[in-house]
Amino acid sequence: MTDHRDADVQRWRDPKRYLWLLALAVPTLPFQAGGLAALTGTGVLWWWGPVFAFVLLPLLDHAIGTDGADPPEAVMKHLEADRYYRWCTYLYLPIQFGALIWACDQWAGGGLSTVDSLGLATTTGVVAGVAINTAHELGHKREQLERRLSRMALAQSAYGHFYVEHNHGHHIRVATPEDPASSRLGQSFWQFLPRAVMGSVRSAWNLESRRLQRRGRRTWSRHNDVLTAWSLTVLLFAVLCLAFGPVVLPYLLLQAVLGFCLLETVNYLEHYGLLRQRRPDGRYERVSPRHSWNSDNTVSNLLLFQLQRHSDHHANPLRRYQTLRHFEEAPQLPSGYATMIVVAWVPPLWRRVMDPRLSRHYGGDLSKANVHPSAEAARAATPTSG
Repeated sequence: MTDHRDADVQRWRDPKRYLWLLALAVPTLPFQAGGLAALTGTGVLWWWGPVFAFVLLPLLDHAIGTDGADPPEAVMKHLEADRYYRWCTYLYLPIQFGALIWACDQWAGGGLSTVDSLGLATTTGVVAGVAINTAHELGHKREQLERRLSRMALAQSAYGHFYVEHNHGHHIRVATPEDPASSRLGQSFWQFLPRAVMGSVRSAWNLESRRLQRRGRRTWSRHNDVLTAWSLTVLLFAVLCLAFGPVVLPYLLLQAVLGFCLLETVNYLEHYGLLRQRRPDGRYERVSPRHSWNSDNTVSNLLLFQLQRHSDHHANPLRRYQTLRHFEEAPQLPSGYATMIVVAWVPPLWRRVMDPRLSRHYGGDLSKANVHPSAEAARAATPTSG
């Protein structure tokens, strides 16, 4: 049996091995925007980031389609140990911060109009948002280097508390009403956003306070991972303002807000309406693939380090992106994240697309879903026939 498995490992080759490097196109978006604007003389191309993310990628997702193939089980251990895949994530950071520094130089140089500067800030915000995804991949790992890189990647978006809340809050409470990062049936993205942002901050602070109290340490100290994460952002922005002048600060703040709003849009669509049921002992059932929306759209998966295979991620948080698997029982999004993010921003369209899918997932019994209180009240107030 061992010989057969060794032979399988030697024969199998990851068909996407070098395609994962395409993810590094995302942090180059500010450079792409500047190059396109210079080549064409068209200032609107400073807005290239959202065009790339929300026009080009959806078109490519639909043109290339899905890939539900999984690596053979025999190669999983070998694939997890291959450090090449880790370097694909590590390399995101130097390009990310190189692009941020370059953007600051453009904002400070005086050569851009206000509209062009806003376009560059928006493009840079796309990089910041996807950097949170890279931090997400790194932050789940046991190696200290990857955890440190995760915190660094979060500095640009001023969302360092995500490192604490996501790992120790969201993964425990996912698909329950108590989780601020799990959206509910009947809840629009615009209703979800303030609860998710404020809820994640509160949750991270409470989690970290309890951790430090258990260890006999003060909450307000250098041992607080939330405070140290936020301090990285303060340090980063302060250095950039000293280097390029205070003129860059409004754009730094704008790109950070856009970055974490992009993250929260992804949170919104990943667990919409899905609910873990309570067991007889009052606890929630174990997380399973049916508690996350999945997508196998090839292009978005390559650019997001397979974040869209979210069901396997929640079932196995330490599993590396290259080995995440497709599950038939997981509810499937109709398209990749690039498309669904835009759909989420238009609540009537979102509900038209997603509510019937959620209903089918529960066999028409929406009492099993995670329903927003206002939607539940509206349903209860609706008179029944007969």
